[in-house]
Amino acid sequence: MYTTQLDNGLTNVYAVENKTYYAEYPAPYQQRRYFVQGAIAALFVTSLVIVSALIS
Repeated sequence: MYTTQLDNGLTNVYAVENKTYYAEYPAPYQQRRYFVQGAIAALFVTSLVIVSALIS
């Protein structure tokens, strides 16, 4: 942890910053996995809405 002390006696504590990097475009198998996860999530939300509509 980096600290500095000002002339008036106050101490500033700075967190260590991570190195920045550019994200890489997902591979085709990752894209398919994201699509399947999105489809499952959409199906789940749709079923919740339908069940809540039937209950009320």
